Amino acid sequence: MSGPSFSGGAISRRGLLGGALGAAALGLTACGPGSAGRPGQQAPPTGDGGASGYDGPPVTLAYWNGLTGGDGPIMRKLTDTFTKENPNIKITTTTIEWAEYYQKLPAAVSTGKGPDVGIMHADTLATNAARQVIQPLDDVATALNLTEADFIPLAWQGGMYDGKRYGIPLDVHPAGLYYNKRVLEKAGADPDKPPTDHDEFMAILEQCKSKGIQGFWVSALSAGGLLSQSLVYQFGGHMVSDDGSAVGFGDEPAIKAIEWLKSLIDNGYSPKNAAGDGDQVSLNNDKGAFMINGPWMTTPLSENKKLEWGCAPIPVIGGQQFTWSGSHQFVLPRQQKADENKTKAARFFVNWISQQSISWAGAGMVPARNSVRDLPEFKDLPYVTEFAKQVDYLRFVPPVPGISDVMEEWGPGVSNAMLGRKPIADALGEAATKGNKLLESNKKKYG
Repeated sequence: MSGPSFSGGAISRRGLLGGALGAAALGLTACGPGSAGRPGQQAPPTGDGGASGYDGPPVTLAYWNGLTGGDGPIMRKLTDTFTKENPNIKITTTTIEWAEYYQKLPAAVSTGKGPDVGIMHADTLATNAARQVIQPLDDVATALNLTEADFIPLAWQGGMYDGKRYGIPLDVHPAGLYYNKRVLEKAGADPDKPPTDHDEFMAILEQCKSKGIQGFWVSALSAGGLLSQSLVYQFGGHMVSDDGSAVGFGDEPAIKAIEWLKSLIDNGYSPKNAAGDGDQVSLNNDKGAFMINGPWMTTPLSENKKLEWGCAPIPVIGGQQFTWSGSHQFVLPRQQKADENKTKAARFFVNWISQQSISWAGAGMVPARNSVRDLPEFKDLPYVTEFAKQVDYLRFVPPVPGISDVMEEWGPGVSNAMLGRKPIADALGEAATKGNKLLESNKKKYG
C-alpha cells in the first residue's frame, strides 16, 4: 500500500518506521571496512543516467518497495511491461510492508545484500541519505535534463538532501475529501456538490445532525495523521520549521486545529469513541457523510460496488488552502560492489517508470511529472484528477534526518487532547517539548 489506510496512519507509519530505521541505519555506519571497503561506499556512476536506454548484457535487478495494497498490482503491471519491452533486463520485485521495509533495507545494504532499486517516501530520504543507505542521483537528473520545471516543485524538492539529489519523484499523494452521496441525499444536501469551505462543511454536518446522522467520524486514535496535519497547515502553522530547528506542535495554529476537531466530537457531529478506522467504516456502510484520507483509499472504495461516493479537494477549514501530502520517490540503494551494467540498467528502469506513470495514476496517485499530468488520458481518469487539483497547495515536512522520530510525538499529544486527558494547549505543549528535544539530539546523532 502506498500510504496508510486510515486517516491517522501517516503518523502511525512514521512512528513505526522511525525508530527501526534509525537503529538499523546506525548499525550501517558503525560497520567496519569489509573486503569491498566501507559499507555504503559507492563508486562514481558512469554512463548517461538512463537517457539512451540499456544495450548491455542481460542483468537482473532486485526491486524493493512497500506497495502491499491495491497499488501493488498496478506497479507489477508496469514492471511486466518494462521487461517485455526490455528483455535483457529482468526485474525481481520484493514487496514488504513499509515499516518492515524501512527496517530491512539499511540492514541489507550494510551486508551487501541490498536491492538495486527501491521506493521511499519523501519524508524518509534525509535519514537514509545521512546514513548512506541510498546514493546520490544527480547524474540521473543531469543526464536526463530533468529540472524542477518538469515536476511538481514540492515533489522535486522532496528528493533533495544537503544539496544533493537522492530521489526521482514518482508521485504525490495528498489528502482529500471523500463523501458518501447516499448519506448526503438522506440529509437533504446536494450529493454532487461537496463542500469547499468551513461554512459549507458545517452546514452539511448540521443537516446530517438534524436527520440523526453523525456525518464526520473523528477518532482520537487516528486524528494525529494527515487529517490534523492538513488543518495545522490551513490554520497557518507548520509541523516542523523549514530549517528543522523547532516543531510547531504547541503553536496557536496547532491548538486551533485540534480545538476544531474536538468540537466536532463535543457537539455531536461525530461519535465520542470512534474507532481509528471509524471514518472508513462509516463511509463504507452509509453511516457517515465525509472522510478525509489519502488517494490510496480510491481502490478499496471502488471495490465496494454498493457504495455511491465521490472525492474532492479538502475544504478550506482554517482559512488557507493547504493539505498534507506525501510523495513516493525512486531511490538507488548503495552497493558494496557496484556492477556497472546493473548501475546503467537501474537508472534506465527508474527513468522509464517515471515516464510511464500515467498507469500509476490508476492507483489514485498524482504523477509528479508535469508531462504525464498533461496527457489527455490523465484528464479522463476518475478520482485522481480531484487530488491533482491540490498540487499547488501541498505541504511536506522538511528534509531533516530523523524527522520520523520527531513526528511520532505529535500523535500521542493529539490523542491526549482529543480524549480530554489534558487541556489541549498542555497536551500539545508537552508533545512540542519532546519533539524539540528529539530535533536537538538528532543533530548530534546524524551530524
